[in-house]
Amino acid sequence: MSGYADIAARLEARLAELAARAQGVEAELRQPLDDDLPEQAIDLSDDEALTGIDAVLRAEAAEVRAALGRIASGTYGTCANCGAQIPHARLEAQPTAARCIACAA
Repeated sequence: MSGYADIAARLEARLAELAARAQGVEAELRQPLDDDLPEQAIDLSDDEALTGIDAVLRAEAAEVRAALGRIASGTYGTCANCGAQIPHARLEAQPTAARCIACAA
């Protein structure tokens, strides 16, 4: 893990950011609907968009947790498909990458 400590720190920070954003979305989704019917329609439309955002946040958080798990297990930086070493530059640019460029293409 020592070779990837900087990436692990970035991933931990990103995970905390995603959790905070997801909390905000969830708080918005828990707000009661307005009594005014036209306003309810707008609120429901907004809720649909927020639900989509929440799904994207959760998916990214899952990728970050998976990358942190690979760092902890010592498999980070090894392509999950072909077993080749993933270049450090790729991991810096895409820290959640689980496959080398050739396999990701």
